[in-house]
Amino acid sequence: MADTAAKREADSVGTEDLSQKAKRAKADSENGGGEKEPESKNILSDFKTSSILSESAREKNIFIHGKLADQEAVVILEKTPITEDSLAELFSGSRLKLQMRNDIYSTYLLQAPPQLNEIKTTVVCPATEKHVKKYQRQESFLVEEKGEDYESITLPYIQKQSFSVQWVYNILEKKAEADRIVYEDPDPEVGFVLLPDFKWDQKQVDNLYLIAITHQRDIRSLRDLTSEHLPLLQNIFHKGKEAILQCYKLPASKLRVYLHYQPSYYHLHVHFTKLGYEAPGCGVERAHLLADVIQNLQSDPQYYKTRTLYFPLRADDGLLSKFKEAGRL
Repeated sequence: MADTAAKREADSVGTEDLSQKAKRAKADSENGGGEKEPESKNILSDFKTSSILSESAREKNIFIHGKLADQEAVVILEKTPITEDSLAELFSGSRLKLQMRNDIYSTYLLQAPPQLNEIKTTVVCPATEKHVKKYQRQESFLVEEKGEDYESITLPYIQKQSFSVQWVYNILEKKAEADRIVYEDPDPEVGFVLLPDFKWDQKQVDNLYLIAITHQRDIRSLRDLTSEHLPLLQNIFHKGKEAILQCYKLPASKLRVYLHYQPSYYHLHVHFTKLGYEAPGCGVERAHLLADVIQNLQSDPQYYKTRTLYFPLRADDGLLSKFKEAGRL
């Protein structure tokens, strides 16, 4: 439900069985455990385009629906960022095609060397109807959810849908992505794993994005949190920042640490992004700073059981229909 473009977050919806050909999008990501293809193999050579789901000139990405080996698939193409350490090779090894010159101004099309002109490509295959809708550009609505709305509308919907988080369990059990884990506290009560989100290319800290996934498996979202979870939240808050300082030399004062509501998948996880990076879903209508969550629970142990929360839902989201049917929208 809700989130945006990419990868794990996101907006993981429904079951996420990927073929061995596929790489994961959650998201935000969020699909689990796809295997990497050999660099020399182009699995997209037989991809047949059906439609363009959405595209963004600003974000330099495009979402494509089609078929891969007779299976429904979604392909996400994203321009990779220019890094400082590539500038010398970019300037010396590229070809320039003049477009316009006027006094001191000139514009060119720059043809970079192949190794500097990569396009990050994410493949979801086989893709379900939910995947297609997830990446399709749609109108959104801001929902007002009271505590009783969660109990009578949202929770029954979540339970009925049975959203799969098997890919999360694969990570926690080291069945997938074990080599990507940056830090782990194995404690079953307050422990977590910290690993890069697929939205981050891991080449520069300017767009740093990591996810902390709890070992506890019975906490779906912000709504489940009470004061008894404070040791867990404080552990993630402090040890997550320490791990990022050690690994990426980025101090806590430059981090945005937050939870989503609604989350993209129903297993408690915390987002760590660099302050200044406008990550998908970091806006006030969806992101809740972990520091604020901790303080709220310290003031009121049942804060998120009764608090009215607001969040965006896309026009095709099943939960939005439930709120409309209940006369709440």
